[in-house]
Amino acid sequence: MAGKWRQDNPFEEVEIEVNPFSHPRPTPLPPEPVNFYNDIGAPVNMPFDTKKKKEKELLAKEAELNKREQEIKRREEALERAGVRIEPKNWPPFFPVIHVDISNDIPVQLQRVQYVAFASLLGLIICLFWNFICVTSDWILGDTDGPKIWFLAIIYFVTGVPGAYYCWYRPLYRAMRKESAFRYGWFFMFYFFHICFCVFASVAPSILFVGRSLAGMFQALSVIGHSFTVGIFYFIGFTLFALEALLSIWVMQKVYCYFRGSGKEAEMRPDAASRRPPF
Repeated sequence: MAGKWRQDNPFEEVEIEVNPFSHPRPTPLPPEPVNFYNDIGAPVNMPFDTKKKKEKELLAKEAELNKREQEIKRREEALERAGVRIEPKNWPPFFPVIHVDISNDIPVQLQRVQYVAFASLLGLIICLFWNFICVTSDWILGDTDGPKIWFLAIIYFVTGVPGAYYCWYRPLYRAMRKESAFRYGWFFMFYFFHICFCVFASVAPSILFVGRSLAGMFQALSVIGHSFTVGIFYFIGFTLFALEALLSIWVMQKVYCYFRGSGKEAEMRPDAASRRPPF
């Protein structure tokens, strides 16, 4: 019975003998290159003569750039000694077309007036652009003279903005920077026309179709009977032109007071040379 119910012991350790020399030795892998895991790129085998040649070319270019830089610096110094000042364009920041650096170019006592003059230049740009919007709205409303007044509004904007900058803003800027009596006179002449235009535009009398090309008070009263919205546009234009005229009158008064107080008015008189002291 004992022999019949005999079972293998599952916890019995069985030793298996393996002959290590019964299997053949595995074949070794081929050797890997040195830069197998850090292969940045194929090595460049550049001859020594080529390296020297490249180095000479770089040195020659560097010397040429230094020479050009010195030449440009020498010319700038010569222009500065001759009184010619280079004005880098820095405004507006996203697309520089003019030079505006009041804090560094203008004396401290004149900076406030120059800032207000610059504000009047920006105000004129806003007025002419809004005038274009008003005239365009009036044309869409069905004005019979729509094309004529629309082209006039374009002419006002296209010629008025650069004309204002070159005729009175830049002369005032340079006059305050260099204390030039001639530039002050140039500014007064064209700024007077600027004020007259702003006053005329704020009133906008019906003279043929010219008055209807400006968003003034009379035109606002005429248009509001046909369209309330366009009439409000014209009243906003009237307000903008009126504020521009008042601001420009303030600038004219302040500049003229400084002009008389600084003695520049006497320099522009015809007998200024005869009254000048001999020493």
